[in-house]
Amino acid sequence: MNLKEAFRYQNKLTEFIEECRSILSEESNVTIVKNTCFRKKVNPEAEDETTQTLPSSEFAGEITELVGFMVYLLGEKEKLFAAVRSAKGAMEFDLDSQVSLNSLRQSVGRTLQQMNDIRSSEQLITGGGTGYRFNAEGNQVSYRCDVKRVTSINFDRSEVRSQLRKLFRTSEEISARIDLCLVTTQVGYEATFDMSGTFAEAFHAYLGREE
Repeated sequence: MNLKEAFRYQNKLTEFIEECRSILSEESNVTIVKNTCFRKKVNPEAEDETTQTLPSSEFAGEITELVGFMVYLLGEKEKLFAAVRSAKGAMEFDLDSQVSLNSLRQSVGRTLQQMNDIRSSEQLITGGGTGYRFNAEGNQVSYRCDVKRVTSINFDRSEVRSQLRKLFRTSEEISARIDLCLVTTQVGYEATFDMSGTFAEAFHAYLGREE
């Protein structure tokens, strides 16, 4: 499998492990609760009745096997991590660093784009200001007045645009290189389950191998 498939398979293994944990965390799946109603003691004509609570999962009858499956999945993920690390180590391109850097480039680019979108403007705000004066009786009173708001940029827009173009160009080039690495770099690991399969299919396949 290539790196892109390996990352997808890592996610699949995590999904299956979480499904195991969810089932095993439910007490109704890992215990059997029986309730016996002693009717005969009160009513000789009645019969005692025993009922059993129902589990929440269809796999409740295979709990021990499910524990083994979860541990197996964890081991497979460990193997896959090692294989991915080995594949990355053999690359001339530092994939992890460039993925992180490219994400940061894009964040910086969005900030510069936001700056570039700012426009100088002039606005008259009616009644937007306040002041105080003395009236005829000598008392201080407040009054409202209009305000002219002038907004102007305090940076070199040409320089910001130039840096923005460089960032986007570099980001696109690195993105293309990352995409190429993901599909051309081979990982020394063979999937044990169908990546598009269900949890039940993977569990049953595991049980078949165990048998």
